[in-house]
Amino acid sequence: MLSSRLPWSNFFRLYSTAPTSPQHSIYISNSTNPYFNLSFEDWLFRHKEPKTPLLLLYRDDPCVIIGRNQNPWKEVNLSILHSRKDIPFIRRRSGGGTVYHDLGNTNFSIHLPRSSFDRHKTAQVILRAVRSLEVDAIVNERNDICVGSEKVSGSAYKIVNKRAYHHGTMLISTELNTLGDLLHTTKDAMQTRGVASVRSPVRNLQHFNPSVTHESFVDAVVQAFREEYQCEDDVQSVNEEEYQDLEYIQTGMSELPSWEWGYGQTPEFTYPINETFAWGTASAKIQSKHGIIIDFSLSINSEAAPPATDAGISDENLKSVEKLLQGRRYGSVSAVEIRDALGPNGPVDDIASWLEKSMNS
Repeated sequence: MLSSRLPWSNFFRLYSTAPTSPQHSIYISNSTNPYFNLSFEDWLFRHKEPKTPLLLLYRDDPCVIIGRNQNPWKEVNLSILHSRKDIPFIRRRSGGGTVYHDLGNTNFSIHLPRSSFDRHKTAQVILRAVRSLEVDAIVNERNDICVGSEKVSGSAYKIVNKRAYHHGTMLISTELNTLGDLLHTTKDAMQTRGVASVRSPVRNLQHFNPSVTHESFVDAVVQAFREEYQCEDDVQSVNEEEYQDLEYIQTGMSELPSWEWGYGQTPEFTYPINETFAWGTASAKIQSKHGIIIDFSLSINSEAAPPATDAGISDENLKSVEKLLQGRRYGSVSAVEIRDALGPNGPVDDIASWLEKSMNS
């Protein structure tokens, strides 16, 4: 039997073809494609024999990952995200809050029988791994791993009939400035039925021990997992190319980047917005469900002597905008369309640009 103290890279066993069901208990993905890694994780979860513990470790290229029941318009700074065309946002299949992935962040996933699943115990497995790297960490009341008051790891969970998993991030050397920019939003007025993220100060493990690397963390987690679950299985290396013919994974990889999954799964929300201009104020209330606008109202108030609609925009024009937006995908209506609906008179440019920006940032 191979020594459990050897580096994880020495455990790798390559396969020329992918199995039809997971045959092993410890997997490390060589892929940094988030669509593959999330789909592979889901395949393991759905197809692994229910009674056996399983561990998956992987890293992703830069991306923002939101929880299954979250609102991307509230959780992600979409204006910055859209300017960074190399960074997508992806809705995962588990609950929890929004996180940022890059190659400085290592992701872990522990799968167990539902009957024995205990998120406190799985958190302790990761905690022991971190402490073995000479970082004085703790687990807080939310099962986050922290050093002092700063979080180095957040978690999410998924539970089905016979199986459950605890997965999470471990910040090792991630770009914290990028994380902060992408996850900083100011939509406090947006009222959503989804789950809001709990914001916490974060720090990389390398701040506390500069010698920590992705490889050393992976090795430590594998060791802690072996000790907790008496697992002697070899570590299995995962290459994306070997799973290109596995329909379940390929279907998942096609679904994750789709509008229907990323935006169309958004819980119902209401967003009241107001803006002050030189000529007066404008107010709108937008109600959306599954990413579709189901109700919209718009009003303007001129600070000049004439009544509001004497600013050059009639009630009929305002109703035209309301009719234009209802039934459309949230954020899909352009300023040009809104301007045309408002008509040729009044501060139509101001209103159209404001509405477009409000729904796309």
